[in-house]
Amino acid sequence: MDIISVEHLSKEYREGEGVVRALDDVSLTIGQGEFLAIIGSSGSGKSTLLHLMGGVDRPSSGTVRVNGEDIYQRSDEQLAVFRRREVGLVYQFYNLIPVLDVVENITLPARLDGQEVNERRLASMLRSLGLERQEHLLPNQLSGGQQQRVAIGRALLNSPSIVLADEPTGNLDSKNSAEIMSLLRASNRDLRQTLVVITHDENVALMADRVVAIEDGRIVSDERRA
Repeated sequence: MDIISVEHLSKEYREGEGVVRALDDVSLTIGQGEFLAIIGSSGSGKSTLLHLMGGVDRPSSGTVRVNGEDIYQRSDEQLAVFRRREVGLVYQFYNLIPVLDVVENITLPARLDGQEVNERRLASMLRSLGLERQEHLLPNQLSGGQQQRVAIGRALLNSPSIVLADEPTGNLDSKNSAEIMSLLRASNRDLRQTLVVITHDENVALMADRVVAIEDGRIVSDERRA
C-alpha cells in the first residue's frame, strides 16, 4: 500500500532577475514500510523533494498525498501539526536547540504538541541511542555523532509512520555512519516505518529497498533492489 504519492511536483525559486526550477514535474509513490534512498549531485533537487514530502515548504505546483490526503490543502498551522505527529525529520546539520539539553531536544515535538511524554519509550530510546549518560548535556557538549543521535531520537520518539532523513551520515565518520544507519534501519523494520534517506554515501544507498536518482530537478532512474 502506498503511503506517499507525489504527483507532478514542481518548485521554483526567484534568484535575482531569473527563476530557478529546483524540482520539475516529479511524480513517484512510496509504499508503507519501504526504505527509499534518493541520490543525486548537489543542487539536483533531492533536498527540495524531501522537504516538500515533509510539509516543510510548499510546492509551486503539484500535490503530495500522505495516506490519500493532499497535505498542501492544509493551513500552515495544520502542516505544523502534521510534521509533529506524522513525520520524523532528520536534518543533515542536526537543527538542535542550543539552550535545550538532550532530553529536552528529543521531547520537544511532543511537548509543543501538548502530549504527555512516554517516559518508558524515552528511556528505551536513550538506551538505544547510547545517550543514557548524556541526558542533561547541551548540544555544544556533544560530539557530532551524539548530536545526530539526539536528532534521530527527536524524529523517532513519537513513532511516526514516515521518517525523512537529509544526509543523516554526511558529517560523520564511517563508524558513526554505520551506527546511525543501523538505528534508522532497525526502526524501519521493527515499526514498519517508511524511511526516505537522501545520501551521497554508496553504502547507505545499498542498504535501501529502492534507489531513486535525481538530476536537474527530475527523476532520471528508479531502481528496486533485489
